Amino acid sequence: MPAYSLNDLAAFATVAGQGSYTRAAAALGTSKSNLSHTIRRLETALGYRLLQRTSRSVAPTEAGEALLATLAPALETISAVLDDLDRNHDQVTGTLRITATRQAYEAVIQPMLANFLSDHPRAVVEVLVDYAYRDIVADRLDAGIRLGEKLEQDMVALRVGPDLRMAVVAAPSYLTAKRAPVRHPHDLLAHRCINYRMVRAGTIYAWEFEQAGRALDVQVPGPLIFNDPELMLAAALDGLGVGYLLDHEVAPHVEAGRLVRLLADWTPPFPGFHLYYPSRRQMRPILRAFIDRLRQGRQDGSAPSG
Repeated sequence: MPAYSLNDLAAFATVAGQGSYTRAAAALGTSKSNLSHTIRRLETALGYRLLQRTSRSVAPTEAGEALLATLAPALETISAVLDDLDRNHDQVTGTLRITATRQAYEAVIQPMLANFLSDHPRAVVEVLVDYAYRDIVADRLDAGIRLGEKLEQDMVALRVGPDLRMAVVAAPSYLTAKRAPVRHPHDLLAHRCINYRMVRAGTIYAWEFEQAGRALDVQVPGPLIFNDPELMLAAALDGLGVGYLLDHEVAPHVEAGRLVRLLADWTPPFPGFHLYYPSRRQMRPILRAFIDRLRQGRQDGSAPSG
């Protein structure tokens, strides 16, 4: 490691520019003796003299002139960059990278995106649609949006959506052909169910039920497995089996008679979507602005209902 620092080089450039140790010390906010010591240390580390003192002024030596020719523009560039960073410190600029499921994007991000981008024209929002949980620190993401009950304990979480419900549904054509009633979650064991694979865990998701405070998980059988709820919904609409999906996604199909809701009294509300990030410290302005917009959307009642 060199025995000098950027501060030492900057001190030399200041003395050379001012032509005086006294004026340079005042400009740098230090004492003349400390500044002299800094220059002597720098010259010792480099092995040659940089400044020549006369009775009235200080001037760079030939070696000092050669160093200054490169050093002065470099210091000006560094100063300009630092000034620009300081000016932009509280401005909403750069790229915000968020991981979210498709449902989270449609329910949380999409409704506020136009206003956010309009308010912050220098911002870029990158949404990575993913159903597996991502390590947002290792993957250099700013935040993620997932269901609140599934978040890691070491994450800072902010609720950004209402409670949600799951729905067990099947097409009328499937129910007519199967003719097996579904009055209890265990009745699903006699049906062809459309399963969901949790990518990160590598396991098949067990359908979760609750009634009167009693929780029940059922590992249902079936010929179809997906890792995308949109495909699961399509399969249910095609009459290929019983699906287990978010209630607000199947509601239009239930209302239109394309799907029949089953076991409604076994699927109570649960915590909805939360935005999560690793720490409140050193939060980027773009993330802070994004969170503020999400909060405003909830206060305005613009968040979609579950």
